[in-house]
Amino acid sequence: MTTTSPDTALSRPAPPGASAAGRARWTRVAGWAAPVVAFVLGVWGNTRPSAWTDEIVTIDVARRSWPELLDLLGRVDAVHGLHYTLMYLVGRANGGLNEFTARVPSAMAVATAVAGLVWLGRLLGGPRLGLCAGLLLAVLPTASRYAQEARSFAFVMAVAVLATGALVKALAGRPGQADRPRKRWLAGYSLLIALLGWFNVMGLLLVAAHAVTVALRRPGRRVTVRLLGAQAAGIAAVVPLLVLGSAQSSAVGEAAPVTAGTPVNYFTWLLTPGQDTLPTAPRLLLTLTALAALALLAARRHTAPSPALAVGVPWLAVPPLLLMAVSFGHPLFAYRYLLFCLPALALLLATSASVVPPRRRLVLPLLAAVPLAASHVAIRQEDSRQWDTRAVIRTLRIHDAPGDAVLFSGARCGLLATAFKEAFTNRPDLGRAETAAGLGALDNLPADPALLRERLDSTLRVWHITCTHLSSGAREAAARTTEAQERVLSEAGFSPALHHSARGVDITLEQRPGGSPSVRAAGARRAPAPGDGWEPPDPRPDHTAQGRGATRRPL
Repeated sequence: MTTTSPDTALSRPAPPGASAAGRARWTRVAGWAAPVVAFVLGVWGNTRPSAWTDEIVTIDVARRSWPELLDLLGRVDAVHGLHYTLMYLVGRANGGLNEFTARVPSAMAVATAVAGLVWLGRLLGGPRLGLCAGLLLAVLPTASRYAQEARSFAFVMAVAVLATGALVKALAGRPGQADRPRKRWLAGYSLLIALLGWFNVMGLLLVAAHAVTVALRRPGRRVTVRLLGAQAAGIAAVVPLLVLGSAQSSAVGEAAPVTAGTPVNYFTWLLTPGQDTLPTAPRLLLTLTALAALALLAARRHTAPSPALAVGVPWLAVPPLLLMAVSFGHPLFAYRYLLFCLPALALLLATSASVVPPRRRLVLPLLAAVPLAASHVAIRQEDSRQWDTRAVIRTLRIHDAPGDAVLFSGARCGLLATAFKEAFTNRPDLGRAETAAGLGALDNLPADPALLRERLDSTLRVWHITCTHLSSGAREAAARTTEAQERVLSEAGFSPALHHSARGVDITLEQRPGGSPSVRAAGARRAPAPGDGWEPPDPRPDHTAQGRGATRRPL
């Protein structure tokens, strides 16, 4: 492979004539439209999908005081500490967090990733490649899906794009001095690698892809040594987090084992997330269209910009292969960890357009248009996430009565009451003994059976809310917790009166038949009081709630 740098090899003179210069200028200006499109798609309908487990944890943690946040990070979840700190600052700047304000920073991160990919594509193949790659990333449903999630993955993707651009600039050097990468780009590259790891340690898998790119570009020993030094310095800056995070490994959720279908599922997930929310036909059409474009690129790779291939192919393939290899021994393969590979797919798909005859370039986009539109609609549905928390809030609003209490069961299910305080006002949480914030944990401390029984004495109706989207390892603990709660409810004379199931949640109204007026009045007067244990909810490692076999009427 040629050793010519991307800057010198791909910055070809524009064709003569004012029209060619005008087209190039227009392409550069149009490149700034791509991040605008990404941001608009990110905020469009971002309050429709229900917040789910991880987002509810983000909102809960960001609402804590600074000492409480530091206490948490010293005990658990330090690997997300940078993102929690950022969201804490966002909450303070906006006077609090809700679903919209918690998700907007991710939309901004995706827009940054798109702007970075426009710049990177221009470095690797010219303004047209940059524009095409940026627009592709902006309209891919997976980008929009994580632009609407209050977690760190969109930030990891943005930093990955910028780090890759810094690598390309460091490889370029000055004319006549190709073996001397620019020191400022090396320093910036090292800093971005460190930032990548602090946002999510899985992002460091990109370093391996970059090493393959350097090997393919063969920039010379001096350049290679300096790049390796920059990578080592960036990784070294993440070592404290790695050490702290390893001591907190119990906080890492379970991942599904790697199977023969994992590579295919990974590829389809990059194109459209939440496969169960999109019908098979459009998903299959979208996948086949993308595979056809990549097959065409592979067949005509000699006519494509070689730097784009040297950057894009390792970026797309090396991180998932490494994560799959590690997951054979310790399952860690979660698709969201690999969101930072999505720009590589957009870059390669855009590169494939450069090898297609001009008259046929519209065929693939037209084939993908309908599946893309259908996927964008699907990811904006209320129940497109793992928990349909809106169903819980709506059910309480329609069917509750004065004096009703709530009882949560399931992983971090109780945090619903802290993330959506307004919806749970005057509805005491009977199952919480101590708040997660007070414990410096992600989960509330559940009330023991004796305390729960005591609280039930002055309660006539209880909404038993069970979060059922659980990891396999948490189900046994969840079943034990639920069984204990169900037993206490039965002993206290409660039985299921109403039941409603939604995605990831079950809502059951447990009601005691009859009841003296004094008990009813006591229940109506009882309101949460700080310090008496009747405060917001709990997010524990998943608890499953099953019914007691009683007849239930749907809401």
